[in-house]
Amino acid sequence: MKHLLPLLLLASASTSAAEFRASIVKIDITPSQPKWLMGYGARQSTGVHDRIHHRILALDDGRTPFYLVSTDVCVFSPTVYDDLAARVQKETGIPPASLWWTVTHTHSAPEVGPPGIYAVLLKGRSDHPVDHEYTNEIIDKLVAGIKQARAQLAPARIAIGTGIAFANINRRARDTEGRISLGLNPDGPADRQIGLIRVERPGGTPIALAANYAMHGTVLGGRWMEISGDAQGIVADYVERKLGAPMLYINGAAGNIAPIYSVYNDPKSGHLNQFNVLLGDRILAANKTLSGATDQVSLWAGEKIVESPRKAGLGWPGDMPTYTRTDTAGRALVRMPVRFARINDTVLWGGPVEMFCEIAMEVRARSPFTNTFFFGYTNGWLGYLPTKAAFAEGGYEPNTSPFSDQVERDLTEAVVTYLEGIPR
Repeated sequence: MKHLLPLLLLASASTSAAEFRASIVKIDITPSQPKWLMGYGARQSTGVHDRIHHRILALDDGRTPFYLVSTDVCVFSPTVYDDLAARVQKETGIPPASLWWTVTHTHSAPEVGPPGIYAVLLKGRSDHPVDHEYTNEIIDKLVAGIKQARAQLAPARIAIGTGIAFANINRRARDTEGRISLGLNPDGPADRQIGLIRVERPGGTPIALAANYAMHGTVLGGRWMEISGDAQGIVADYVERKLGAPMLYINGAAGNIAPIYSVYNDPKSGHLNQFNVLLGDRILAANKTLSGATDQVSLWAGEKIVESPRKAGLGWPGDMPTYTRTDTAGRALVRMPVRFARINDTVLWGGPVEMFCEIAMEVRARSPFTNTFFFGYTNGWLGYLPTKAAFAEGGYEPNTSPFSDQVERDLTEAVVTYLEGIPR
């Protein structure tokens, strides 16, 4: 038995947890020339109100890398993400499952890439040339930032928890006849949870904070012509000044969720800076309550393609063939890539959709994990994903969706089943 002891010790050493490392990179992507803005009708910028950025958080447990990007733009086609992910994998070896590109969903930032399904669902908004120069610029900066983040990985620890803020409100207004229109509905469902991921150095000084909160980037309306990160960008800058480290704003299931001040003509009338109190201070307060920061971190990443029937009669962009197919019954299906990542007993899941908050909240309630955070607008945009009830009610979001009313069931059951199978 004595001669076996060194072998047992060697086995124990080889299976011990590797060192957890992390880094953060922030890159300015504010254009110097007028750009077509995304989110309302076609319009070109006339100046810059506040600067916009990539923020890149890199995590690595020695076995699994995870790169989380938050960019101050509205939406982009999944094909833009596919091109980025293929390039990153070729140049760095980082697999697509480990690279999540989210957007804050500000409606006052430049268009990026070809319109994709946006041109089908919102006809007339993209009837102008694609700005390849700006698209290439921000992709080049993102690739460089990912490489920089990988090179700067250093020992770290992580803390995860939640807070609450009342900066958002349901936006599906209902009149006496039951008609639904975009507005404010204080009686409607809204997800007020803040999901927080704090990454810090071994001594406790912050490296970065990721804040997950569901809210449209629409404090500024379609008449506002200057580039801005909207409330998301304003809040991120504010928290960064107070915290002394970058903050990634990760949007949630904001499909039916507006900021409490929404679609104003200018920052003053929209009370833009009030979101520093309404949301920024709530993020900072919740961050102070996080405890149990640990350097014992286990990461895991995966993906599932969820298929659901495409809305009857809806066309499809020719440059997105991998996101649809026809089944044996002749039904046209939308193929939606849903990403999953586990950080110890917290699970993140995300998809390229504007999902209604009720769906994310149901998944969270049924999840076997301690924390379950949904990251919306992840790796592209395939339109709105409403509830079955919302399809029956009508309104803007169901009309701007590629799905049928079956999608809530298809997605919810697929995601919950997948969560139950994730290794713990």
